[in-house]
Amino acid sequence: MAVFGLLAAAMGVVGLVSPDTLLSAMGFDPIPDGGRAEGDHTLVFLTASSMAALNMGVYYILAAFADWKAFFRWTVPFRLLTCAVFTLAVVSGRAPAGFLGVGLWEGLGALATAAALWYENRASPVASDGAR
Repeated sequence: MAVFGLLAAAMGVVGLVSPDTLLSAMGFDPIPDGGRAEGDHTLVFLTASSMAALNMGVYYILAAFADWKAFFRWTVPFRLLTCAVFTLAVVSGRAPAGFLGVGLWEGLGALATAAALWYENRASPVASDGAR
């Protein structure tokens, strides 16, 4: 969780500081030298999503330091949903192929989190009150 948090926060910072770098990494065209056409709100959306990634990264880091297992469990279905939506966006032509990496990152992260939770749950002894 901490590694995912650090990476999410870092990508958020990259998007805020160097939008072209983030756009290129996801397979989108960088911002043209002459700027975007009127009504093109790519930078506004990128700023908002980068700030959300930075915040989310910090949440994940704090949850990892607190060892907040409930939070970890909550992330699994929603990261799988994100994987499905982002993958469908690429398959349907709404997003470039490079965006598939974002979906796969979410899906693999969800599976890794689920596996780690399963392993820890299986490995930890049952307390006298039945809680793990």
